[in-house]
Amino acid sequence: MRLLKDRILAEGKVLPGHILNVGSFLNQQVDIELYNEIGGEFLRRFSGVRVTRILTVEASGIGIACVTAQYFKVPVVFARKFRAKNVGDDLYSADVTSYTHGVDYTITVPRAYIRKEDSVLLIDDFLANGCALEGLVALVRAAGAELAGAGVVIEKGFQQGGRRLREQRIRIESLAVIDSMGENGGIVFRESGEKPH
Repeated sequence: MRLLKDRILAEGKVLPGHILNVGSFLNQQVDIELYNEIGGEFLRRFSGVRVTRILTVEASGIGIACVTAQYFKVPVVFARKFRAKNVGDDLYSADVTSYTHGVDYTITVPRAYIRKEDSVLLIDDFLANGCALEGLVALVRAAGAELAGAGVVIEKGFQQGGRRLREQRIRIESLAVIDSMGENGGIVFRESGEKPH
């Protein structure tokens, strides 16, 4: 997705530890026109796939998931990282490690929000080590629902998450795949049509 790649090159900042900061347009300050393009692209890529719900994890995936859901005309469910007092015990849960924050947490979704008859599309802003998506996959499987696939805005192709998930035969559509990045070396994208590692 050329528009997205151009924004990453223009505004993305590579930080130590292979962290890519795109807060100026993607996950802190939000460019709604870009989100609309992203939602439309996910609809195009998953055209013909049955989707009844979109599932993401709080917090930065929620906005992208909501705009995408408008295209699919389905509800959005988000997994909470921290248990709220107003949520009961009837939950699906999975343990996740955050690459960016270096912390472990348990994500949860009330059982009523993912049903066995659902076909669930996962949406997230980043795919690096894949722990967040693996946690979301575990929630869908615990519900006995169908997994439609995963839409990712930015995938760090040089990390192992995408490969691990694809080995499980999970369909992943990443709008921008980064093959390498360095504080001084810039960002190198995988060209369209190149197979993920």
